[in-house]
Amino acid sequence: MVSTLDTGTAGEGVAFDPCYVGWFSCFNEGRYYEAHDVLEHLWLRSRDANHAFFKGLIQFAGAFVHLRKNYERPQHPKDRSRLRPAARLFQLAAQNLAPYGHTHLRLDVRALRERCAALIAAIEASGFARNPWNPANAPRIELAG
Repeated sequence: MVSTLDTGTAGEGVAFDPCYVGWFSCFNEGRYYEAHDVLEHLWLRSRDANHAFFKGLIQFAGAFVHLRKNYERPQHPKDRSRLRPAARLFQLAAQNLAPYGHTHLRLDVRALRERCAALIAAIEASGFARNPWNPANAPRIELAG
């Protein structure tokens, strides 16, 4: 299991990196593609213990890109079939976040993984026909402390 201590180069400094903090700002504003994009800058230059963690957050935001596009254009030939890729990205995100325990870099990883599981279950239970996302229930992800 990866250490969950927010200290040293791999911890406290990264927890305040503008790309990391920017992911949360963009995500909470519903700008999921931008959240994916801003954290990708940090992920591409990190080959340390946080690499898979950042990848999981990027995948999580990417899943919401699919959900939002499906919601906005459910009859569009490409966008109507985005629920399967969204569920797959939630699955990959949960897998990449799993080694980080309960909390990592001030994020409640366990709650995020539980959210992934709940969204996958909702999408699969509908036979990939019902999108669980809409602007009124858009999630917010907050950092502790």
